[in-house]
Amino acid sequence: MSDFSLMILASTPEDALTAQKAGVDRIFYDLEYIGKAERQRGRDTVKYHNDINQIPALRKVVTTSSLLVRTNPIHAYSEAEVEKAIAYGADILMLPMVMDKHEVEAYTKYVNGRARVIIMIETAAAMSRLDDILAIPGVDEVFVGLNDLHISLGLNFLFEPLAGGLMDFIAAKCWKRGIPFGFGGMARIGDGILPAEMILGEHVRLGSSSVILSRTFKGGDSPVAIDFKSEVEKVKLKYIELLACSPELLEENHIRVKSIVDKIVYHE
Repeated sequence: MSDFSLMILASTPEDALTAQKAGVDRIFYDLEYIGKAERQRGRDTVKYHNDINQIPALRKVVTTSSLLVRTNPIHAYSEAEVEKAIAYGADILMLPMVMDKHEVEAYTKYVNGRARVIIMIETAAAMSRLDDILAIPGVDEVFVGLNDLHISLGLNFLFEPLAGGLMDFIAAKCWKRGIPFGFGGMARIGDGILPAEMILGEHVRLGSSSVILSRTFKGGDSPVAIDFKSEVEKVKLKYIELLACSPELLEENHIRVKSIVDKIVYHE
């Protein structure tokens, strides 16, 4: 699993330590709030109001996993936000809601090689300008945020970009540049309106390097207790199993994904 990172949102040192003990590769501390409530109004999405000054508390317990901090989109105080996150010990910084190469240039300049940089592709503008964005020195990874991307594209379901071939388009451009990429989130194995194992199959087919584990891994709304570590292990085992699948089997999985997404979108 060294080339496929599992990430999960954590807002407290306790959450972070639990995730680390469960075998999660990247502990994801989210600072993004600018514009998020307006974009995702009325949607069942996770919105945190985390404090940048709490990063040292997470840094203290995150010892074997990586500490990933998502900052706000580029704004008047981005440089100060980046400086503070790095000073507090972030291993990876993630820039959301990118619009063009100039924002990426500014961000990578602020970071200046002191942390790994992940650029989020989650707007129609960023998709259209992807070649220019990927050409900026200092972009270490790309992560496609399917939630905001499907909103930006005016689609009905967050996995439409995956089923409709847009993820193939992005993946091909990332592969051409040699830049690792990941996308979206997934529920526990055996769960999800689009089954988690089928989503994981798409990660394997496309050569993805990362995914966000949903809040179902921490129990979410489940009426029964969830064994976090066991559920993470199931993902790792399924990923290894899928790696052994032939291209033909992975393509069959993609066709099934498209069929399920179409039924959801068109209420068939």
